[in-house]
Amino acid sequence: MSTPQQLKYLINANSHLFWFIPDDQKQNLSTEVVLETIFNYGDMNAVKELIRILGISEARTIYYRIFDQSERRKNNFHEITVNFFSEFFEKYAPRNIQS
Repeated sequence: MSTPQQLKYLINANSHLFWFIPDDQKQNLSTEVVLETIFNYGDMNAVKELIRILGISEARTIYYRIFDQSERRKNNFHEITVNFFSEFFEKYAPRNIQS
């Protein structure tokens, strides 16, 4: 589970990815916005750090919650990003585990 301090550090370390957000508002971003931005534009180190902070199950939950909210939010992800993370979560953190 993430702590606000860890997410703030990650945002600060990758502030160039959030260029469209005023500096005084960057520390108040939702976890969904952070995940969407880092998955789309971050490097592999930023992605790994985000997943470490959130945990793979929480990252998966947020990722699919974005998809379930609306088609417009789903379209915020690049096609290659959707493909990669859908495959990634299917392999490492499936939604439904059958016993």
